[in-house]
Amino acid sequence: MPIRVQSDLPAKEQLENENIFVMDENRAMHQDIRPLEVCILNLMPLKQDTELQLLRALSNTPLQVNLTFLMVSGHVTKHTPVMHLNSFYTSFEEIRSRRFDGMIITGAPVEQMPFEEVDYWEEMKQIMDWSVTNVTSTLHICWGAQAALYHHFGIPKIALPEKLFGIYRHHVKHRSTPLVRGFDDIFCAPHSRHTTVSAEQVHNEKELKVLAESEIAGILLCMTRDGKQIFLMGHPEYDRYTLDQEYKRDLGKGLPIHVPVNYYPDDDPSEVPALQWRAHCNMLYSNWLNYYVYQVTPYEL
Repeated sequence: MPIRVQSDLPAKEQLENENIFVMDENRAMHQDIRPLEVCILNLMPLKQDTELQLLRALSNTPLQVNLTFLMVSGHVTKHTPVMHLNSFYTSFEEIRSRRFDGMIITGAPVEQMPFEEVDYWEEMKQIMDWSVTNVTSTLHICWGAQAALYHHFGIPKIALPEKLFGIYRHHVKHRSTPLVRGFDDIFCAPHSRHTTVSAEQVHNEKELKVLAESEIAGILLCMTRDGKQIFLMGHPEYDRYTLDQEYKRDLGKGLPIHVPVNYYPDDDPSEVPALQWRAHCNMLYSNWLNYYVYQVTPYEL
């Protein structure tokens, strides 16, 4: 897929080095097609890393995608340069009158706080409500998924006794559902979180359909039956070394952390981690864009 970004976005050069087709604004203007309009609410502290991961995941269909990066105004980030935010990000007030084909709401490092204590929770609720009417399909990731399940369905998050951290095997459910079309019966995905949701409550919610679940990690993927809201509890968009960086960061801070499960060969942190989840990540994002965004979005937004 040609990802359409501003020509000076730092992730553009890295993606081109990986032979991923990235189209700048000038070239996109000369194509006589309507690109999909996708908004990414990036709540992660290292925004540039998340941009690269998500752009890589979105790059596997022939569709042209025009991206808008959104940030919350109720929180000041300390890990991304202000110049980067001013150049590439917009506020909710600037886009609330617009409509989008798709939206991604990322995770955030606030999962151990009650939702109501997060300094941008009121703005988050406005954005989530707005997405129901102004976005064809919204993909919520990790804390973003837990926040949406709580806000829309009243399903609370549950603190885990220790961090769920590593690569876990998941079983596909309802494989005739287009979102998991082409998936193997069992596939791997990364998790990195301190909280979860009750699988029983999700299964009992008649508006939700569970599509992938793990005996250890719990529900990975579920969606509303109309496909307008999709909830992804893990991080299949993660790079090969993302868990490695998190592990060494937490060790350096003296935080309680175990070696990521099923990640390093022989659980040896000096070894190169095996990339076990990329193919299914690409398939998930391609299926979402094709079947839940492109196929059902109106031509005129």
